[in-house]
Amino acid sequence: MQLSANIDFTAVALDTFRYQYENNEVYHRFCTLLNCLPNEVNTLEKIPFLPIECFKTEKVYCGHTTPQQIFTSSGTTGAQTSRHYVKELSLYEQSFRKGFEHFYGNVEDYVVLALLPSYLERTGSSLITMVADLIERSGSEYSGFYLNEYDLLAERLQTLDASGKKVLLIGVSFALLDLITEHTFSLKNTIVMETGGMKGRRKELVREELHALLCKGFGVEMIHSEYGMTELLSQAYSAGKGIYKCVPWLKVLIRDTNDALSYLPTGKTGGLNIIDLANRESCSFIATQDLGKLHPDGTFEVLGRFDNADIRGCNLLIS
Repeated sequence: MQLSANIDFTAVALDTFRYQYENNEVYHRFCTLLNCLPNEVNTLEKIPFLPIECFKTEKVYCGHTTPQQIFTSSGTTGAQTSRHYVKELSLYEQSFRKGFEHFYGNVEDYVVLALLPSYLERTGSSLITMVADLIERSGSEYSGFYLNEYDLLAERLQTLDASGKKVLLIGVSFALLDLITEHTFSLKNTIVMETGGMKGRRKELVREELHALLCKGFGVEMIHSEYGMTELLSQAYSAGKGIYKCVPWLKVLIRDTNDALSYLPTGKTGGLNIIDLANRESCSFIATQDLGKLHPDGTFEVLGRFDNADIRGCNLLIS
């Protein structure tokens, strides 16, 4: 499958739905429980969206071949984690490479510095796979991961920024806060991108508060954000204020929190349903735990998560 900016989204999505209905045993069962038949599905809104919790309890995968990669989510001790079975890693690489280029241009123009300790400390992270690839393809001897080397990172960041080089600093929220607690910056040529999550290391902050602290600490006007998850092979990016833009093969719909099969108009807050066409060999239609809203121009915001944490629905699949 080729991902491009000129993709006929609806046509490909409907074709993907039919493919996954026939080849994904878990998704087929879910559709059957909803009395959904392929010949009755002719719009995006009629496609069933699989609760994201199914990735914790079921093998959401098309066919019976051995997957090339299994990505796993982070989780607290004893908690069930999601498992995303990836048939071909090259499709993920195609998605995140083209997605980055779509929003930020050629990665070779950047020095990529990564502060992702909670991800480096475990295996199976799709984010680490993506960032490691960006670091390698940047071609810079200064690009790399930093675990707890805050002093070295601060020195390198300030030196690179002052030299006029374009720098991308991508980090998990708590680690970026730790960095600005120990060092103060006034960056002119650096994009600071947070990937969300305190991962139990710090008190959770609302986005406005987090970004205000990061803007002050790094001396930048805006904090960029990356929206992705273990269960997806594509990302959305925000250039500031938490307003995300999708890559052309990713789309967000807002479902009614009181009726999971109904959708809300732009400007109304509801659950985020995501269509990721890169997920062809698992499931492209996912009902997430995130709350958000759409804007008229197709951008979206993430406003929080469901209080009851787990989306109920996968228990229907248990025989």
